[in-house]
Amino acid sequence: MLLLSVCSIGEIQAQEIISDTVKKQEAPKSSFKRQKIDGIIATVGDYIILDSDIDKNFLELSSQGNSIEGITRCQMLGNLLEQRLYAHQALQDSIVVKDAEINSMMEEKIGTMLEQSRGSMEDLVKYYKKNSEEEFRTYFFEILKMNKLTTDMTNKIIDKVEITPEEVRTFFKGIKKEELPVFGDELEISQIVIRPKITEAEKQKVKDKLNEFKRDVEAGASFYSKAVLYSQDPGSKSNGGFMKVNRKTPLVKEFKDVAFSLDEGQISEPFETEFGFHIIFIEKIRGQDVDLRHILIAPKISEESMKEAKEEALMIRKKITDGEITFADAARNSSDEKETKTNGGALLNPKTLDSRFELTKLDAMLYGQVSNLKTGEVSLPYIDEPRSGGKVYKIMMVTNRIAAHQADYSTDYIKIKEFALKDKQIKEIAKWTEEKIKDTYIKINGEYRDCEFVNNWLKK
Repeated sequence: MLLLSVCSIGEIQAQEIISDTVKKQEAPKSSFKRQKIDGIIATVGDYIILDSDIDKNFLELSSQGNSIEGITRCQMLGNLLEQRLYAHQALQDSIVVKDAEINSMMEEKIGTMLEQSRGSMEDLVKYYKKNSEEEFRTYFFEILKMNKLTTDMTNKIIDKVEITPEEVRTFFKGIKKEELPVFGDELEISQIVIRPKITEAEKQKVKDKLNEFKRDVEAGASFYSKAVLYSQDPGSKSNGGFMKVNRKTPLVKEFKDVAFSLDEGQISEPFETEFGFHIIFIEKIRGQDVDLRHILIAPKISEESMKEAKEEALMIRKKITDGEITFADAARNSSDEKETKTNGGALLNPKTLDSRFELTKLDAMLYGQVSNLKTGEVSLPYIDEPRSGGKVYKIMMVTNRIAAHQADYSTDYIKIKEFALKDKQIKEIAKWTEEKIKDTYIKINGEYRDCEFVNNWLKK
């Protein structure tokens, strides 16, 4: 079915391993059972593919938690051919991927892998069947660079793709009625956030601690070690607080203002953001890019402050339930979350950018608070730990419930438009791939010439 087969652009490559690189036919089994010397099995432009690259891709998929059951070596080769085609054309189109950017990405990903697995670098090297950390990093660097070139090239192809209301209507009309998808129960939700007040004494404790770190580093101590031991930023802690930023990096304004006011080798004074207090050390300035390390510490919230925040939330809830004020006005007047208070507390779904949330896809905490609320009913205050850190009290209200239903053009226009756009983007990529295969030097060797690819890699 057309509508249900449409996936996001970020998922296209993973899906193409199965559906868009090769029909379900393996190369002769006997040829793959033999022990054989690693050699070049395909060439795409300036890129080569080794037989061992297929094994590496299987390993990479497995390490990401993906099932490799049923994926053949022919299918995996098809995926590698696509990657090389995108990367080759990216270079032809002068798409630049800087090594510094890949190194930064690699450090972040390695840190995440080590944190999630609670293992050591030695364990990581062993898992990827490498002989040394250097060999692993070289291997991982090449994977990340290839992926970045592929992503940038794909984005360039689809950036120009737009869709008109008429195309959306035509797309919707082309779906048979019995094949229309059914959307599950959806909710529109609003919230009020009450953040416990942090005492000046607690703030001063944190600033004193960060000033102590600053003095230690200026006297010769390692900023890296201080960050690993004390920083409360989960995204950079394991990397010694390392970040690569530029003016477009999505960081809070206060952080960027300080980062771009410092010189190379300089350490900032402690400064405050919504996440807590920071100090920044500038390692290297590379034109518009800055390599920095930072330490984040959030002040502790006292029990008394938590009690006061809960009492405030209960008071606001009572005024709403007594009819003294609407939920939306209470949010505008009292909520401590700037992103939602101006909208009367209304939440936007970050995945769809509309106001609807599919009930079964809510995270566990939010589901537990709103799943049993009737329309217009206000929840009791509960403690949440937002992305910015610390603890807050929230009260929630379901402003609207949309029962499970078959897709309707007028009611679900935003979702249908997204489906239609992604379908058009996929077709544009397929058209581009077909054209570039004709214009690019491609050679497939040995047994792999017996594979039946969907794309015309053999140029028959």
